[in-house]
Amino acid sequence: MLTRPEAQSHMEKAVDAIRREFGSVRTGKASPALLETVRVDAYGSKMPLNQVATVSAPEPRMLIVQPWDRGLMPVVEKAILTAELGLNPSNDGNVIRVPIPTLNEERRREMVRLLHKLAEEGRVAVRHARQEANKEIRARVQAHEIGEDQARREQDEIQKLTDEFITRIDALLKTKEEEVMEV
Repeated sequence: MLTRPEAQSHMEKAVDAIRREFGSVRTGKASPALLETVRVDAYGSKMPLNQVATVSAPEPRMLIVQPWDRGLMPVVEKAILTAELGLNPSNDGNVIRVPIPTLNEERRREMVRLLHKLAEEGRVAVRHARQEANKEIRARVQAHEIGEDQARREQDEIQKLTDEFITRIDALLKTKEEEVMEV
């Protein structure tokens, strides 16, 4: 059961999670966020790519990955290749170049469907936080800590908060959708 600040915190986390998820969805442009999910077998464990290399996007359709330890070049290249991102890295001995292929129309539509699914998951998380906060308010009414009028005001506040966060998710979705559909 959540209080208003806790509910707001949960809703913030849901929006942040959506923002991160949207960042990992591939558009036609190069973005270091594309490789955030890549894990590299280095130093005896699976590590995130950004902990063993620098990732940059010097051109709109090219990522450059520069491992800090040159001995990890083949391992990093293999990790990118096997990450199921549809990317083909090439190793020139100094850096790993990752060209970003253009997306065809069918693939763009697939990405938009994925974005809508992710956005709905975010909305569900926000509504869940609202539900938990409302349970807390009802419990406080039953325990006679607050009156019905106060409970109604608090529930209205929680609903306004919910609407605000769902609007944020919708705005993120719209922006990312336009980015994906851009040719």
